Amino acid sequence: MDKILTFPRGLVGLETSRDFVLLQMRDESPFLILQSLEDPRVGLLVADPYSFLGEYDVKLGEAEQKLLQLDDVEQMVVLVTVTIPPGAPEKTALNLSGPILVNQGARLGLQVPQPDSRYPAKIYLHEQQLAESAE
Repeated sequence: MDKILTFPRGLVGLETSRDFVLLQMRDESPFLILQSLEDPRVGLLVADPYSFLGEYDVKLGEAEQKLLQLDDVEQMVVLVTVTIPPGAPEKTALNLSGPILVNQGARLGLQVPQPDSRYPAKIYLHEQQLAESAE
């Protein structure tokens, strides 16, 4: 199956899950499901952060770039996990501190913690949208 993404290191909290597929929720939606193939109960809501943020500068070390087999960072797709608390969609949050980086050509993925304190583990989408509309 050529749609399988392999995560050689797994993901934070899911280190034993290595093979995933990305499932589109709806056409034109920035949200996707990163579904584990090893455990059908495991799926993460993820999104393209650039759909919500004007600026998000992901740092990628040489070792990570080699593991992803990236010749050029332009080949890289950046995703972040999304949390929607039950009954509180206004508290939808993006995790910017641990983006999921994917080389679609090689079908490889890696979660890379970010050292930059500007990118917290929880940024509320509603507050971000209000801040951008005020600018």
